[in-house]
Amino acid sequence: MVKKKKEDSEAVEELQGEKLEKAAEKESLETVDLEAKKKKLLEKAKKLAGKVETTVTEDLKEQVKIKKRTDMLVPLEEYVKDGIYLGTRVVTPDMKPFIYRRRADGLAIFNTDLIDEKLKEAAEFMAKFDAKDIVLVCRRQAGWRAADMMAKLTGIKVFTKKYPAGVLTNTKLRDFFENELTIVCDSWLDKNSLHDTLRVKKKVLMVCDTNNHANGADKIIIGNNKSPRSLGLIFYLLTREYLKAKELSTEGMPDIDWWTEEAEEGVSSSAGAKFGV
Repeated sequence: MVKKKKEDSEAVEELQGEKLEKAAEKESLETVDLEAKKKKLLEKAKKLAGKVETTVTEDLKEQVKIKKRTDMLVPLEEYVKDGIYLGTRVVTPDMKPFIYRRRADGLAIFNTDLIDEKLKEAAEFMAKFDAKDIVLVCRRQAGWRAADMMAKLTGIKVFTKKYPAGVLTNTKLRDFFENELTIVCDSWLDKNSLHDTLRVKKKVLMVCDTNNHANGADKIIIGNNKSPRSLGLIFYLLTREYLKAKELSTEGMPDIDWWTEEAEEGVSSSAGAKFGV
């Protein structure tokens, strides 16, 4: 069984061309419970090692093997706890430079130092734009709750569930508007907004998992874009840093635990596309 897993992992890594494209897109379209997988693997590792007393955080830190830094946006433990470093079994050429290693089950692991660096770069980039000129697009339900809160606190526009075709390009549409920056949560799911933004030659900030390409992006955030905890952490940090850069109050901003907790099943504040909240 172990041998088969290893062969599967190697086979995925060697994918190229059309096969790679199909596998990469499939990773974004499929619903994968990474949190459940992580918990199951940790329990198995503890049993084999005979160290039941080892905490989840310590075990994950050992897997990532990244040295602690004092200048991170959040402590290393927060990045680990929220699973932002967990990629998919597919790695595109654009993402290879950011990968630390592969796990036994084939999942690629992001370098946590690079995650932090890219988030800092993204926050600085976003701060160059006024809120009225920024659009956040997130079709993945896992990010709706945090995306809505980010829009509410910063004043940016947000599209969840559905992106209205042509809203950024077709001047004849009643809802047409011009923006300067589009934040794309997954280039596979949010490809229409990406194409529209590139068509009108505006800037793109893209969240890239291991199965995403970075084509068309001016800046990227690397990390897990499938999990509500990971997306919540990303939106929390972008919101906090944007408010600080614009010298706006963060007093009404929920603490990090609110952003990274999973909403009750079937509950979301999003009913469809929104033009800000």
